[in-house]
Amino acid sequence: MRQGMLQKLLPFLSLIGLFIFLSIASPYFLSTTNLSSVVRQTAVINIMALGMTLVIVSGGIDLSVGAILAFAGTIGTMAMAAGQPVWVGVIVGVLCGSAWGFVNGYLTTALKIPPFIVTLGTLGIARGLTLIISGGLPVVGLPKELAYLGEGTVAGIPFVLLVLIVCAVITHVVLHNTKLGRYTYAIGSNVDAAIYAGIPVKRYTTAVYAISGMLCGLASMIEASRLMTGQPTAGQGYELQVIAAVVIGGGSLTGGEGSVIGTLIGAFIMGLLSNGSDLLGINPYVQQAIIGAIIILAVALDEARKRRFSSQ
Repeated sequence: MRQGMLQKLLPFLSLIGLFIFLSIASPYFLSTTNLSSVVRQTAVINIMALGMTLVIVSGGIDLSVGAILAFAGTIGTMAMAAGQPVWVGVIVGVLCGSAWGFVNGYLTTALKIPPFIVTLGTLGIARGLTLIISGGLPVVGLPKELAYLGEGTVAGIPFVLLVLIVCAVITHVVLHNTKLGRYTYAIGSNVDAAIYAGIPVKRYTTAVYAISGMLCGLASMIEASRLMTGQPTAGQGYELQVIAAVVIGGGSLTGGEGSVIGTLIGAFIMGLLSNGSDLLGINPYVQQAIIGAIIILAVALDEARKRRFSSQ
């Protein structure tokens, strides 16, 4: 029991330890400017990771989130560049993300293809279509009002942090207080048992992927607002960071486990690692190796815990 509790607290303790270490190691870490920068930089991964939490809890995986972000961001900003208001462009981006998520869920359930294969394929399709539509060039000439989404403040609080909190609260409520959430855990724990229990697995699995895509669409607009361009090459490698955030936060790649709070902690650990690497002058390529090692370690700990549980 104590070991199980310690493992659940490990991500939180790791976040605190990393925060304390960086506070001591760099005199710039605790500055308001730097902490605000961390929040803004991690918001995109955080929001995408909330959607990935639902997918992983259901026993799935989505490798296309980075490509979906690029596609949604490009189409949404193209709408703005064509003269549409910012809110219309944001809605277009969110709808594009939702559509790709629906496609992922539909292909996974209707064709009974493993989600790893489906999302690996849609990754290539979405990325290719983005480059074709944009001609490989960034979308420029965006309205100045867009910058507020990623860079604005409310009473000194980054606006994007408020957006993240709202998304996190809604996702938490969905997971723990709705039929969709209960069925998501049931499907991830044992899909055959869920089918025998009368749960419409195809419908709810598709819904989970659509929600994940929707959050990717929202994240794409935040990314565009920070860069003030629509980048067709955006999101490369984000799938690794998003999956890592969920796994570090206690999510299980075999399904049935995961939480919003754990995911947020995992995402902020990733953000602090990136920020700390910059402040301490560590080669940014080292960060990718660290992320990969952390994923392996987190999965290894999860498997070890399950073996101990099954042997009792």
